[in-house]
Formats: sequence, C-alpha cells, structure tokens
Amino acid sequence: MDENRIKDRKKRLEEEKAIQEAAGSSGTRRRRREKRRKKKKKGGIVSTIILIAAVIVFCFSGFQLVRIFYGYHKGDQEYDNLKEIGIYANDTDTGDGDGRYTVDFEALWKVNQDIIAWIRFDEPSIISYPVVQGKDNQEYLDKTISGYPNTYGAIFLNVSNHKDMTDKNSIIYGHRMNSKSMFGRLEEYQDEEFYRSYPYFYIYTPDGKELKYQIFAVGEVEDTSDAYQTVFENDEAFQAFLSFSREHSFYDTGVEVPSDARVVTLSTCTKANNEERLIVQGYLIEEN
Repeated sequence: MDENRIKDRKKRLEEEKAIQEAAGSSGTRRRRREKRRKKKKKGGIVSTIILIAAVIVFCFSGFQLVRIFYGYHKGDQEYDNLKEIGIYANDTDTGDGDGRYTVDFEALWKVNQDIIAWIRFDEPSIISYPVVQGKDNQEYLDKTISGYPNTYGAIFLNVSNHKDMTDKNSIIYGHRMNSKSMFGRLEEYQDEEFYRSYPYFYIYTPDGKELKYQIFAVGEVEDTSDAYQTVFENDEAFQAFLSFSREHSFYDTGVEVPSDARVVTLSTCTKANNEERLIVQGYLIEEN
C-alpha cells in the first residue's frame, strides 16, 4: 500500500514537472516571439527614418538645383537686357575689319551709377559686360548690377584702381560660371591656338574712348601673387611684375611689353582650388 502511494506521488511529481517545463518552454517561445516582434518593429522605424531622410535630401537637392538654374536664368536675362540698352555696333567700319561700338552710359547709369566701363571681346563674344566699381571688392561678388542677390555677381574693377584705367596695372574681377557666362570662357585662352585667333579685348569708358588691349600672358597664379600688384616704385619693379607674368604664362605669346605700358589684368577663379586664379593680361596698344 505504501509502495502504491509512493508510485502515485512520484507520478504526480513527474506530471507537475512536465507541466512546469511545458509552461517554461511556452514562456520562452513567447519571450522569443516578443523579442523578434520588437526587433522587427525597431527595424521598421529605422527604415522609415532612413526613407524620410532620403526624401528630404532629395527634395532639398532638387530645390537647390532649381534655385541654381533659376539664378542662371535670371542672371543671363538681366545682362542680356543690359546689352540691349547699353552697347551697339556703329554702322561705319574702319576699313581694317574692326567695327566700332558705342556704349550708352547715360542709359546704363539709370540702372546703376557704379558702372564705370564696358568690357568686350570679339571672341568669346559672350564676354560683353558693364564693369562696376563698388565700395570694396566684396560688394559685387554676389550681387548683380541691378542690385539683386545672385551668384553671377558682376564684373568689377579693383577698388583701389582709378576708374579711367590709367594705373600701371588695373585689375578686373569676374566669376567663372558653369554656364560659361561672365568670365567663364576666359579659360579658352589656355589654348594657344585660340589666343592666336583672338589676341585682343576692348574697354569702353564714359568719356567716349575705346581702349584696345593686346594680350601678352595667360596663366594661373595664387590670389596673393605679384600679378595683383597695382603700384610700382620704379621701372625695375614694373619689369619684375612683367617677368612674373611671363614666367607663369601657359605659353610664350612673344609679345614685348614696353616699360611705360598700362596693363589690365582680368582675374577669375579656377577649377583647381579657392586660392588659384586664372589671369588674362593685356596692355594698352591703341586708344580711340
């Protein structure tokens, strides 16, 4: 009898143990399922955050592209309008194949009193713009001649130069735009063959003069180099300046610049870095 009770008790204990183990196993499975559910939920949240961030970046990039191209459009439109009112070819020809141009400064001054000249190339013909001189060399970096904020900025004369281009070295700045506008196409002068075809540029001043410049050097220099010197103590200092320009030129133009020359240095940024500048330098050979 005692033996049977012992067996029954042992059987009940085994059954209870089996039930506990089953319950424990079930709890473990529930915990595992809960853990997987939380992990899946967490992964879904991360994926959603990444997707939202990607959409925001895409929208912002699209907005920036639209803003850039809109700025290009507005800049081109403004300067095309200035060309329509500001410069026109004369009907007469000088006989040497070079037609004369006239700049209507009275019309241009109605837009901006800071306009002090007009610069023009035969090629690249896109370089035909009014030149301003601001209160400093930052004023027109991101502002057009009409005063609107725009990455085009304006073509401007160095603030320390005289407006009539009578300094030994007058510096004119302009942006290198990806649309090739402003001074963007000065880079074509890195090709010597292009230079040989178009070795001159012209500047028109409010007193009715057309100043013709012969290009003598095209190179890349640092923005703090001697190419940006505007005042020279004597002829030796000026000759050192000319030597620097020839040494940093991409090619030898063969042009001899006299010691009494008046130089204009056209300066724009390069694709290399923020410190390098592309310069195209010419000296005055004719004044009409």
